[in-house]
Amino acid sequence: MSNILFQNLFISVGIDVGADFSFMSIALPNRTFVGKPFKILHSDLISLSMAVSKIKEAEEMYSLESHIFLESTGIYHFPLFCYLRDKGFLVSIINPIITKNSTNINIRKVHNDKFDSKKAALIGLNPDLKVSLIPSDLVLDLRNLSREYYDLMDNRSAYVNKLQGELRMVFPQFLKIFSKITVNIALTLLEKYTSPDKFLSASKDEIVASIRSTARFGITYSEKKYNAIIKAANEAKVFGYSVNSNFKRILLYIRFIRQYDAEIQAILSDMHELVNCSEDTDVVTQIHLIESFKGAGFLSAVSLMCEIGDFSAFQSPKQLFAYFGLDPAVKQSGNFEGTKISMSKRGSRIARMVLHTMALISISRNKDGSAKNPVLRDYYLKKCQSKPKMVALGAVMHKVCNIVFAILRDEKKFEIITPEEHQKNYLKARCDIAL
Repeated sequence: MSNILFQNLFISVGIDVGADFSFMSIALPNRTFVGKPFKILHSDLISLSMAVSKIKEAEEMYSLESHIFLESTGIYHFPLFCYLRDKGFLVSIINPIITKNSTNINIRKVHNDKFDSKKAALIGLNPDLKVSLIPSDLVLDLRNLSREYYDLMDNRSAYVNKLQGELRMVFPQFLKIFSKITVNIALTLLEKYTSPDKFLSASKDEIVASIRSTARFGITYSEKKYNAIIKAANEAKVFGYSVNSNFKRILLYIRFIRQYDAEIQAILSDMHELVNCSEDTDVVTQIHLIESFKGAGFLSAVSLMCEIGDFSAFQSPKQLFAYFGLDPAVKQSGNFEGTKISMSKRGSRIARMVLHTMALISISRNKDGSAKNPVLRDYYLKKCQSKPKMVALGAVMHKVCNIVFAILRDEKKFEIITPEEHQKNYLKARCDIAL
């Protein structure tokens, strides 16, 4: 085959990655394939070496360089990516949304590993293909810890709900005594006394002493809580039903909650240590910039920055908005236009959750009644006049995302300014550029 056809082009190698093995297909610029899909066994070094040899043979045969494309799989693609990169190849990661939504190369409805590797190779030949960036080791470490934190929090919430369910059956009145059932004093009392009968059989001095030693409040607070507990225990004898297994499950759930609390605290400590040891990096500088936003604490800033990865990949706020899955999922065809527009939710769940929290804090009030962010609160209240509250909150999330982009782009800490001041500064900047 003449090499003249392939000037300034490349060989596209598509790899469909699995947990234990992958399939590799090699496509030429004219969209024909070199041989059949090759199976790569991840645990077999000979198989990995053969895959490298096949790519190099194709390069030598057609006098072209290769570009390898792997579909992102969460974790499984990373070892293969590093292996091929270390062998000197140009390797890129494709978002799985791109491969799933690309036009089928066959009229038949086919889906298997071999076919998907061919599909990835053909997609790689697209000159407009956008590939994902591999984050730094620091970002990967923080991202792993951040995602594990939220996974543990989800599991903890499940056991908190189970604990509340048991108490609603055997001791429903106890749930209203403390602000949260998971505060240390509530869990300690339930661990020690377990049932309404045990609370009633214990002496007042003993229970009051337990409350004071755990809650660290005065005698007035302790006696007030004691009276509430005894009243609830007496009412539980009238309305409440239990068997022995209920109380065993209560102790089991409390034990799990405490274990999760310890692991969650350990993860937060590891995150703080990583950030403190990397103060001279761009990532940590960007984390501190996001922390300057009122409504973003350390965890929110780290989680958001880890989900962003390399900020240089984003050229506009809309790109960041779409990357988080906050962009609208538009449905339109011909004369039909969908009226129920919702978020696409194709990006990071954690990033959306963090932005949602930041938006809620921004529109809330301080203890003295003043707005934490007057500009965003006024914007939210105006939106609420014509839109449902959740739609208005979504608009605030959009604003928060724009603010985060501006903070990272300008490398300046957040300052609350009114829309009028913002417009004035913008016009002044344009005049300065013109001069």
